[in-house]
Amino acid sequence: MGQYAGECLPIKFFRMDLIFATHNQNKAEEINKLLGSSWNVRSLDDAGFHEDIPETGSTLEENALQKARFVWNELGVTCFADDTGLEIDFLDGAPGVYSARFAGPEKDSIQNMEKVLKEMKDVTNRKARFRTVIALIVEGEEVLFEGSVDGEILQKMSGDQGFGYDPIFQPDEADVSFACMSLLEKNQISHRGQAIKKLVDYLESIKNQ
Repeated sequence: MGQYAGECLPIKFFRMDLIFATHNQNKAEEINKLLGSSWNVRSLDDAGFHEDIPETGSTLEENALQKARFVWNELGVTCFADDTGLEIDFLDGAPGVYSARFAGPEKDSIQNMEKVLKEMKDVTNRKARFRTVIALIVEGEEVLFEGSVDGEILQKMSGDQGFGYDPIFQPDEADVSFACMSLLEKNQISHRGQAIKKLVDYLESIKNQ
């Protein structure tokens, strides 16, 4: 298991190229905007890697590490992977690690949201949180970064921006869903934005070592 960032690991040298272990172009675009122009971030498709990476872990940490390790073992390059889960209090933390396939293996966002709304019908306790874990591997060393944001599940879908569960999740810091925000607005408070900021800070800290 990787360790959460707290102190810099002894890394011999740092490369500006980063492989993001995802085929999801929405996530790749979001993270590219967060990382900025200092980093050459490429998705798996950009790197010509089209295999599906297994996600069989029982936690976000396990899945993020599994994906990052898969890319590291195959390509041997600096890489990172993320896993995100929507955790709903009324559903005892579900869908959690199974968020992408909550309604089935098709990973259909609309079906996932419809299932959540159906199970939350007439429920008054709608508290939930998004949590993202990022696993970074640099020269074989593993580091974890986490971000989370509290909010609530709306009564119906709202907005057409973002992806995943964004149309039914309203963060506590706003009065609209993530799907009603611009990417810039969302990134300022989102779970993924928090985790990426920690990733960027860490990369900056080791860049000149």
